[in-house]
Amino acid sequence: MSELPVIGNDSGTPTEHTSQDTSYNGDKTQPTEDILNALNALNPKAILEATQNGHEPALAPDDTPQDTSMDPPSEWHVLREKLREHPHDPEGWNNLVDIAENSDDLEQVKQTYEALLETYPNTSSAQIAYLNHFLSPGLFQYAEELFKRFLRTSPSVDLWKFYITYVRRVNTSPTSREAVSRAYEFALNRIGQDKDSGEIWYGYVQFLKAGETNTTWEEQQKMDALRKVYHRAVQIPLENVEKLWSELEAFENGLNKITAKKFMSDLSPSHMQARTVLRQLQRHLGPLFPPPPSSSSSRPSIHLPPAPTFNAAERALVGAWKTYLKWEENNPLEFEEKDKATLVSRVQLVYRKAVIRMRYYSEIWYMAFVWTNSIGKQEEALNILKAGMEANPTSFLLHFAYAEMQESRKEYAEVNATFDKLIDRLHVQLEELEARVNSATSSFSSDVTGRSVATSVPNSTTPGPTEPGTASNNSSFATQNADEKPPKSKELQERRSEYGLVWIMYIRYARRAHDLKTFRAVFAKARKDRWTPWEVYEAAALMEYHCNKDGGLGVACRIFEKGLESFGDEIEFVLRYLGFLISVNDDNNARALFERVITAFSPERARLLWERWARYEYQFGDLEAAQKLEKRIAEVYPTDPPIKRFAQRHTYLGTDAIAARDLGFAMAGRQPAAGGNVATSVATLDRRTESFQSMVPSSQMLQTQTSKRHSTPDLKRREDSVKPDFGPPSKRQRPLTPPRERDRERSDGPPHRRRFASPAGWEKERDRELGHLKRDRDEDKPSPLPAVLSWFVGQLPNPATFDGPIFRVDDLMTLFRNAVIPSVTRRATPPPPPPPPRGAVRPPPDYGPYQGPGGRGGRRY
Repeated sequence: MSELPVIGNDSGTPTEHTSQDTSYNGDKTQPTEDILNALNALNPKAILEATQNGHEPALAPDDTPQDTSMDPPSEWHVLREKLREHPHDPEGWNNLVDIAENSDDLEQVKQTYEALLETYPNTSSAQIAYLNHFLSPGLFQYAEELFKRFLRTSPSVDLWKFYITYVRRVNTSPTSREAVSRAYEFALNRIGQDKDSGEIWYGYVQFLKAGETNTTWEEQQKMDALRKVYHRAVQIPLENVEKLWSELEAFENGLNKITAKKFMSDLSPSHMQARTVLRQLQRHLGPLFPPPPSSSSSRPSIHLPPAPTFNAAERALVGAWKTYLKWEENNPLEFEEKDKATLVSRVQLVYRKAVIRMRYYSEIWYMAFVWTNSIGKQEEALNILKAGMEANPTSFLLHFAYAEMQESRKEYAEVNATFDKLIDRLHVQLEELEARVNSATSSFSSDVTGRSVATSVPNSTTPGPTEPGTASNNSSFATQNADEKPPKSKELQERRSEYGLVWIMYIRYARRAHDLKTFRAVFAKARKDRWTPWEVYEAAALMEYHCNKDGGLGVACRIFEKGLESFGDEIEFVLRYLGFLISVNDDNNARALFERVITAFSPERARLLWERWARYEYQFGDLEAAQKLEKRIAEVYPTDPPIKRFAQRHTYLGTDAIAARDLGFAMAGRQPAAGGNVATSVATLDRRTESFQSMVPSSQMLQTQTSKRHSTPDLKRREDSVKPDFGPPSKRQRPLTPPRERDRERSDGPPHRRRFASPAGWEKERDRELGHLKRDRDEDKPSPLPAVLSWFVGQLPNPATFDGPIFRVDDLMTLFRNAVIPSVTRRATPPPPPPPPRGAVRPPPDYGPYQGPGGRGGRRY
């Protein structure tokens, strides 16, 4: 518990400031619900944005409801309403402050700054501007109320300077020096480790020096107090640490030169370390605190963090902050164990500044939480997460961390509230995004009931009972499904999958913290949500299968079937269901599912299904079934060469001996290349992919590579374990290029003639394609390195093992470019020219050809 020192005036009416060290819990205290309800009933628009000062909210006369016949709302009211809808607008808030400042209306100024500080807590420039309006003698009481709120969690040196100035202003008599001294100590204990706090340290020293003494004992007390402050200050990397060191040396020598030498020698190592750290600190903080932009008004601009866009500059800024924070955690000042409290205070101050400056970057909040939790301050770590969630209400990182933290503390009600709140907020975002998509594409229209209905028919039909909302015969899954399907949009689908991830985390928590019954209740809530994606059904089915030892397989299959009713047109979901049945060795139901759904998709979309089922037949079926399946595939895809299916039937774990040996790709990959090892390694990496490309038409290869990836982890591991038996290793697709000659040749003639061409003709086509592919590969290869450099690069250690300093390449090249390298052979040279006069500028280096001792003009150096 920290307390603000007593701030008294000369009339003897001190006011005591108390403050709790509840870090990161915001700057506002909420009024009771009864008061808010009563005020809302009277005049909802007239309430102040926050009643943080402890007073009753004043009703502004300008905010009373206006009749339509009265004057239109003022510019301030229009902008204030706009900022209520879109609060993250730094430019808008600065304009609102300008309007309020120019209005000379103190009540409007209050409302403006209160609203701004509710959106951007701990913004010191706004707090100081707000306080400046209450430094008149009649308003000191309100200013002290604001100081109580602002100083509680503020790491701003500027605000603390402002506080010290105010304390010294109201305490001018000699009898009130103790209050000023306590204010200095309070400020330095909170922000004294900041490099910009040197002015406060220096002001404290000057304040102590100015104290009057009447006795020898008082003089000795004064000297001891000065020595104590000096010794603390010179060990901190302050901007004026060298000036303080010089003053300390003069101070000690003026008292006693013998003891001065001892004191200075004892402090010298810590002081030199502080000066070294100061230089490093300046390099770290330079890009983190760029100069503020110029203000369009006479008032200084208030820096407000904008909403992140994660462009290259912002990602670099986040990286610089992370580097700086880890550097501070690593104790650059080399505090000993006995001074651990000082290290904790310093790092805590740094993280407070970071989360204010980078308010909308969840990663910085999470780093602050992890560090605070690592030093044993769980309550404070929870406060950090709460403040971070308030700043980032849709952050997955912070909400998941908070839920896990509360789950470990057995606070299950808080976990449920956390998940419900996050789901509600994401649901609102999805609705807003859907409205934008609908207005842009006009693919949905509103019927008389207000429900969105599709105006276009999907390309493929859903197998089986596809009417959404059909109830299952099983009582465990008789809950009504969502009766609407959202429109198709890439961004909408991505956000919907992220929304489903929250439901999946919710049901995981319900199962592990409670039981299967609670998990099923949460899943039942998810099924009623129209935005629930198919991944939630798969996750629930797998959880039943793995965690329910009594009939879990049957329940899992029923969940998959229920999901098939709503997501039968999602090829990924069908593939996951088919893979699940194969993994549990239910071949009869797997075969029935395949036959039921394969006709519902177009050949382009169904290729993945054909390949998944073919891989199963090749591995575990008989030869007759495999040949029948190949015949069906040939009818659906007549352009596939016959050797493709045959070769894929005889592969295992990516080993394709037919392509490597019979088609010659292994020999082609070992051909000597100019690049030596580098080119050979590139050829080895591309070998199997080329063998697959030579057998698959380019259009089908494009469709296969651009299909959506599987996203549920459990079955993906099962499919990946057998996927190399059938398909090629994945390869990033090159950008589309204009049709080449081979594409025109392959498109000539009817498909059936190309399929049943003679072996000699097929080999000619294969050789022609191989030549084109090899030329394409050679075009894509990087410039080869000489053999000596390739060997040298191979001898270098892994970059991850390097832990030394990192130099900028541009600086090194500039240094090498400007270096003056003497000649290797020693020749007779004329005597060097006389040294340039002091203060002369060094001439630029001469990069012309060396002419020798007797050459034209000689050498410059």
